[in-house]
Amino acid sequence: MTTAKEPITSSYADGTLFITVTGEVDHHTARTLRERIDHRLYLYHPQECVISLGGVNFMDSSGLGLILGRLEICRHFSCILRLIDIDARTRRIFALAGMERIAGLEIEGLSKKERMN
Repeated sequence: MTTAKEPITSSYADGTLFITVTGEVDHHTARTLRERIDHRLYLYHPQECVISLGGVNFMDSSGLGLILGRLEICRHFSCILRLIDIDARTRRIFALAGMERIAGLEIEGLSKKERMN
């Protein structure tokens, strides 16, 4: 019997919640991911939440909604949300959606400063 791999892992230290997301982020998985990430956000009330997307092999618009919803929770805690380990395809989706302009959201490789130069 095989079991499905846990879609997220996390750790918390010194005010930073570090979450690694793996697999697909789509309308089938978004609810589970949302619930598991939210649980950790409310448990720890971090100053910074770092989400690694390096293990994500597919993301659709549900992933954008997932991130924006977590940003609202982070804002409630005065927490910075930082996205790291993003592949080129996902960075392009974020750029097309204008996510680099959203206050309180930092996206590795997609900053305002870098895009202006």
